[in-house]
Amino acid sequence: MHHTPRFALALGLVLATTPALARGTPSDSLSADVDAVIRRQMKEQHIPGISLAVVRNGRIVKATAYGLANLEVRAPVTPETVFEAGSITKQFAATAIVLLADQGKISLDDNITKYFPEAPPSIKAVTVRHLLTHTSGIPDVDGSLDPTRVANAIVDLHREYTEDELARAYLAQPLDFEPGSKWSYCNVGYELLGYLIHRVTGRYYVDFLRERIFAPLGMNTTRVRSYAEIISNRASGYDLINGAWKNTPRWQSESILSGASGGLLTNVLDLAKWDAAMNTERILKRSSLEAMWTPLPLDDGSAYPDGIGWFIANAKGHRIVFHTGGGPGFSAAISRYLDDRLTFIVMSNIGEGEAHADVIKIIGEIAGLYLPDTRGANPIKDW
Repeated sequence: MHHTPRFALALGLVLATTPALARGTPSDSLSADVDAVIRRQMKEQHIPGISLAVVRNGRIVKATAYGLANLEVRAPVTPETVFEAGSITKQFAATAIVLLADQGKISLDDNITKYFPEAPPSIKAVTVRHLLTHTSGIPDVDGSLDPTRVANAIVDLHREYTEDELARAYLAQPLDFEPGSKWSYCNVGYELLGYLIHRVTGRYYVDFLRERIFAPLGMNTTRVRSYAEIISNRASGYDLINGAWKNTPRWQSESILSGASGGLLTNVLDLAKWDAAMNTERILKRSSLEAMWTPLPLDDGSAYPDGIGWFIANAKGHRIVFHTGGGPGFSAAISRYLDDRLTFIVMSNIGEGEAHADVIKIIGEIAGLYLPDTRGANPIKDW
C-alpha cells in the first residue's frame, strides 16, 4: 500500500484549503505568476504560511496571503496576519537613532561611554556609528552560534533582566577586533542602541518608535513582541524537525527577545506604510535616508555592502536596499528597489530548525518577474 508522507499530506491540505486573498490592483498581469512562484517555494521550502505585499510608488499593487497562520485551528494567513519581524526591527531602531542625531540630541560619532558611563575603558573607542554599522567589535553573545560562546554565555537566555543589567553584561566583554576595522553582524550592538534611546529620551525604545514613526504613519498593528499578550491575527511559529512541523518552543527570555535587535511584531500592510513613507521626508530627511543606504567604509579603505539598518545590493544597475529577519519560528524580508520605486515584503511562519524560509530567495524570484533584467542578480541568502 502506498502511504503519502505526513508532511506532504499536511502541505497539500494547506495549499488546497487556503486560496490566495488578494487586494490592490486585481488586473496586475503578473499576479498569477507571483502566486505560482510562492506556491512552488512554499512546497520546496516546507513553509506553512506566507504573507506578501508588492508596493509600487508607495501604493500596494498586490497584498496576498497563502497557507495557514495556525496549523492546529487551521486559521488561514491574511494580509493582516501578524508575524515576528526579527531583524527588520533594526531599521526602525536605526531610524530612531538617526532622528535623534538630526535633532542634535546625540551625535553618531559620540563615544558610547557618554551614554553608558558604566562601560569599561576597553569600550572607549566604540561610537554610536560603530553600533549602527556592526563594526563595534563587541561580541554578539546572545545571537552567537559559536558553541564556546554559548557554553560560556554571560547572559542566561532563560532569565529576565533589566536593561541596565544587560548593558553591563554586554559592555564587559573583551572586544573581538578594533572598532571600525571589520564588519561582524552584531545583535548586541542594536540591543545597546535600544537602551541608548531609552537613556536619551526617557522612553522605552518601542514607545519612542510608536510616538515618532508608527502612530504618524498609521502603523497600528506594529508593536513589541510578547508571549503573554493576546494579539489579534498573530501567526503561530513553526520549525521543521525530522520532516514534520513542530510548534516553536517559547522558552527564551522576553527581556532579551523583545529588544531593539529583533523585538517587533508587524504585518505586511504596516511595512507597506513604512515603505511609502521612505519615498517622502515624513520621518527622515532625504539626505539622512541616503546616508543610511550608502555602503559602509572600513578603516582599511574598503567598503562593506551594509549601510545603517539596511544591507545594500545592486542587480544589474538596479539599486537595492534590503533586510531579512529570522528567528525561532519566523522568517521575513523587505527589499526596496530604490530607483524603480518597487518594494517586496514577505513574512512567513517557519524559522530555525532543519530549514529556514529563504524569503530573500522568494523575493528575488518575484522581483525577476517585475524587473526581468534582474533575474539571476537579485540578493540571495546563504543559509
